[in-house]
Amino acid sequence: MTCPELRPLIERWRADPDSTYQTWFLWEERLKNFRSIRRGLQQVVAEMQAGTFGNLYKGSSLETVVKSIAEQRQIFKGADHPFLWKPKLRIPDIYESRENQLAFAEFLDTCACCNVEKQVLAAIHRLDEHRIKGLGPAAANLLYFLHPTIIPPFNTAIVKGYNLLTGANVKLGKWGEFLAMRDGIVRLNNLYHQLLSNDLGAIGGLLFDIGAGHYAPPPRGDDAQLRAVWERDLANVRELTAKEHKELLAAREGDCTHTEVQGWLRDLGKALGFDVWIAANDRARLLGTGKLGDGCLATLPSKVGNIEGADAVRLIDVLWLALGTDTVVAAFEVEHTTSIYSGIVRLLDLSTGVESAKDLHMFLVAPDSREQDVRDQLLRPAFRNVNSLKVKFLPYGALQEHRESIARFGTGMKAIEAIARAIAN
Repeated sequence: MTCPELRPLIERWRADPDSTYQTWFLWEERLKNFRSIRRGLQQVVAEMQAGTFGNLYKGSSLETVVKSIAEQRQIFKGADHPFLWKPKLRIPDIYESRENQLAFAEFLDTCACCNVEKQVLAAIHRLDEHRIKGLGPAAANLLYFLHPTIIPPFNTAIVKGYNLLTGANVKLGKWGEFLAMRDGIVRLNNLYHQLLSNDLGAIGGLLFDIGAGHYAPPPRGDDAQLRAVWERDLANVRELTAKEHKELLAAREGDCTHTEVQGWLRDLGKALGFDVWIAANDRARLLGTGKLGDGCLATLPSKVGNIEGADAVRLIDVLWLALGTDTVVAAFEVEHTTSIYSGIVRLLDLSTGVESAKDLHMFLVAPDSREQDVRDQLLRPAFRNVNSLKVKFLPYGALQEHRESIARFGTGMKAIEAIARAIAN
């Protein structure tokens, strides 16, 4: 594989506010999803090995995890399609074939437990030897969330971008071709490491944008005139379609609204006399004339900060703690457009690590229009243990309407519980 000089392209792509580098790779919510997806895959493995997974995709723990991947920004749109059960084709054949299901579980389990490139690649080869009908390299998107420095994301646009950039002819459906492409991606990433990242999501995003037609690849060969024309055109990349622009604006509006709602909860918590913790990766976000983390705890008390799963707990959007203590009273996950699944998993991590979880008040905070989404997620079989924790839905509308009066006249958690909605079993 040979490839033309890419530095101008990568620099232009990094600076473009509409590129996947800016809209997805640097998205504050992106890293929050890694632990929840890993934990979800562990549950998939456990159910398959125990024989309790069943023979349906719909409603399964695998559907829960894969949908949480597909809900991320545009680079993973459609990631769930290869796993949908197609009965006429009998694919992917991991639902009706017990042998294939166990092979898939072994593959996921091995990859989740190892941390060496050689072991991950060996697991892929072993899975490929089973020749499971309909289960191809689309599973690499699951591996990306286990090993982002080893396995890149994978979809049609990424493959197309790689072929356009390198002159290769990679096909979509075979593991052997995916591994060859992966080797080429790693070499490219190493060549431009200072402009990209150890996380192969960055170069995956670049290839996605090329394959989606947002950027033209540089001309191959030594024609200086063609190169000059390409560099001139690079400054005027293709404008987004109306649909793409609308989706991007909605995503950016979601980021702003998410921060605003965190600010409501921060101010309300302070007014009610609690110490407030803001998610570690959100504290520096601008809000009003200051930052979201202003006046909040700089570190979690050791009793909370050292529990199992503490890395995930630090990413919970807002925590209220009894003033001057290490007791978490309430936890809030704000889900404007982001994956509800990831928020639930972080709340579970908190509840299993702290004492007196039965006294912990936990809320999924989302637009009124997402109430059914919240209910559907909480009632999934994958979250059967959540019911005992009494996670409630706190709608934006009620919070916006009542937050000022609660701040002025309220005490403790009574008023918040009054405007939240229980999720019926």
